[in-house]
Amino acid sequence: MAGEGGTFRLRCSLLGHGQDVRGLTRGLFPEGGFVSVSRDRTARLWAPDGLNRGFTEMHCMSGHSNFVSCVCIIPPSDLYPRGLIATGGNDHNICVFTIDNPAPLYVLKGHKNTVCSLSSGKFGTLLSGSWDTTAKVWLNDRCMMTLQGHTAAIWAVKILPEQGLMLTGSADKTIKLWKAGRCERTFTGHEDCVRGLAILSETEFLSCANDASVRRWQISGECLQVYYGHTNYIYSISVFPRCKDFVTTGEDRSLRIWKQGECTQTIRLPAQSVWCCCVLDNGDIVVGASDGIIRVFTESLERTASAEEIQAFENELAQTSIDPKTGDLGDINADDLPGREHLKDPGTRDGQTRLIKDNGKVEAYQWSVSEGRWIKIGDVVGSSGATQQTSGKVLFEGKEYDYVFTIDVNENGPSYKLPYNITDDPWLTAYNFLQKNDLNPMFLDQVAKFIMDNTKGQTLLSTSNQFSDPFTGAGRYVPGSSSGLSTIPGADPFTGAGRYVPGSASNAVPPVGGVDPFTGMGAYQSTAAKVENIYFPKKDAVTFDQANPTQILGKLKELNGSAAEEHKLTEDDLIILEKLLSATCNTSAEIPTAQQLQTLWRAVNWPEDIVFPALDILRLSVRHPTVNENFCSEKEHVQFIILLLKFLNPKGKQANQLLALRALCNCFVSHAGQKLMMEQRDEIMTQAIETKSGNNKNIHIALATLTLNYAVCLHKVNNIEGKAQCLSVISTVMEVVQDLEAVFRLLVALGTLISDDTNAVQLAKSLGVDSQIKKYASVSEPAKVKECCRFVLNLL
Repeated sequence: MAGEGGTFRLRCSLLGHGQDVRGLTRGLFPEGGFVSVSRDRTARLWAPDGLNRGFTEMHCMSGHSNFVSCVCIIPPSDLYPRGLIATGGNDHNICVFTIDNPAPLYVLKGHKNTVCSLSSGKFGTLLSGSWDTTAKVWLNDRCMMTLQGHTAAIWAVKILPEQGLMLTGSADKTIKLWKAGRCERTFTGHEDCVRGLAILSETEFLSCANDASVRRWQISGECLQVYYGHTNYIYSISVFPRCKDFVTTGEDRSLRIWKQGECTQTIRLPAQSVWCCCVLDNGDIVVGASDGIIRVFTESLERTASAEEIQAFENELAQTSIDPKTGDLGDINADDLPGREHLKDPGTRDGQTRLIKDNGKVEAYQWSVSEGRWIKIGDVVGSSGATQQTSGKVLFEGKEYDYVFTIDVNENGPSYKLPYNITDDPWLTAYNFLQKNDLNPMFLDQVAKFIMDNTKGQTLLSTSNQFSDPFTGAGRYVPGSSSGLSTIPGADPFTGAGRYVPGSASNAVPPVGGVDPFTGMGAYQSTAAKVENIYFPKKDAVTFDQANPTQILGKLKELNGSAAEEHKLTEDDLIILEKLLSATCNTSAEIPTAQQLQTLWRAVNWPEDIVFPALDILRLSVRHPTVNENFCSEKEHVQFIILLLKFLNPKGKQANQLLALRALCNCFVSHAGQKLMMEQRDEIMTQAIETKSGNNKNIHIALATLTLNYAVCLHKVNNIEGKAQCLSVISTVMEVVQDLEAVFRLLVALGTLISDDTNAVQLAKSLGVDSQIKKYASVSEPAKVKECCRFVLNLL
């Protein structure tokens, strides 16, 4: 940072945008440049002007059908050595541009409302936040995963330097930390919408909010410091290069510079809303505001604007009208104010404001420490009739609207909120309002006329400051929900009442040609010769076949003896289940009958504490094509999946969790089961991953096997969203598993997912999976773990 001046002064003012400048980002090419986006639906690339202190508009990009609200640079790649520019808009889309073409290279569609924040990471990943309450992770032109958990609009997103870690800030007043697509932590402390995020280091970040505060956090969850200075919403925050100092802008017409945790300088602007800021590599600050002008401020004396330009800026500022109702200047009583002589006393700190009364007019001045004088920042005017409802700064359900009206449909009934933007069609808004609140369509004309009368036909082209905001969007949001992690006691849930213990047998899979690495039979041997990759991509599902029917039936009969009368099976029922077990364990050539399956269904609906032998029979039976078809068919599958998911509850018995996971794995043996498992993938994986929290190695092996079986199916159909979910599960489960057999199966799943798919390879890298698995490349025994790990790392 050039520090000759020590104080920031105007470098230049840039005209070009027709309306509010809503987003700014430092550019990579040309060096020292930046990109701006605006309500005028364009993005513009600015390059430093070598001849003077200004910037030249190099390039104007259009692709959005509505306001553009945010922008970020996607770093250079082999394909695009100068990087790409991504913009998010009110049309729900993200446009991606090269730096020399006015039309988008491609458009990312998927959000259901305004895209208001973007952040780029390594390997081409892009994170977007939207008013639809979700954030999405994109790789090139594909959505990889959706982050759900906030209950209101997501205003801010950032990808942290450590791979796989992401931050989102929301109108629900919280910030969430995500790892590999799962919410790891929620930060609470702000008292209003979180509007901006900035990264300080791998372990610290800053946030700003509508509560007029800035907070510094550790990613471990601790709030280290709260900074106060602004008097209204803070919209944007940006960090200086190579240090922890930062700048903020907000609704109090100011840019504030913070050094060593203190606000050291306040620069007022002749615009109510200072929407955005970014810091260039040389330490200069770029700000965008509601007057459509971009202003650059510098500490460097060489780059400071001429005296005439600075005087013109001060004159413009002095002529600004300040509405006392904004609260930026505190409570004002004009009768008590001193006269001009009050300005003879110096200020006590930079940015201090002082109000005086001169010839009946109230004027606002701000103290400049560097210049040792009071600078006029505007005339304080009586309210022009603008209220919060009409000033364009009102928030409804976490989004900004030009108006939010209260509608009383009848005297005794409830009142309803009707949000409206000057860009909306009054008839369509009225129609949606009546639909949403289930009101009589007869009111359509009345509501539309009410909107038009109360907005005086205001349209987007209005230049009135009364409607300075903006950035708006209509429609409802649907709150997301996140499932919290629960931990389960490590106590052994297995009964000590008999010899049969589910999961105690080896989980071996029969060898294929003596080289299947999943066998524990000793047939697989590693040689010192060049090792061939026999591990992945895996072509067939891995199943749990080990069984001792005599022990299972013995346990079933024993528990049946102590079962409540309504659950008791008859002697005939027990014989029927014995026949089913022999039919499905290949000890007889009989085909399972409908009666046998009905009896099994009754048994698996036993109470949780005694159901496990019945679940074990289900686990073995579902491998048989007839049973698989029966339980996984269109007719029966809903209850079947509900039953198994119920047993995956991490607070339930571990024996049931284990056998439900194994039954799910065994469903993959037949076409009907595979189809069902793929259709229900999202729900099954979301529920299954919760079982990782117990430290039961058999459960971890079963969870890893389920992931592997999904990887086998996804390799065949090449569904990138499904692969993203699986990669997220692998990354999350790798953190907790210690059993090397579970690790091995996760490695095979990972290798299968990324084989022959460059998108999946990039996504795995962006999640930081390579750094998670490196330690297994040096495991000595079993050799298959080390060898498989090295093959995977070769792909990454």
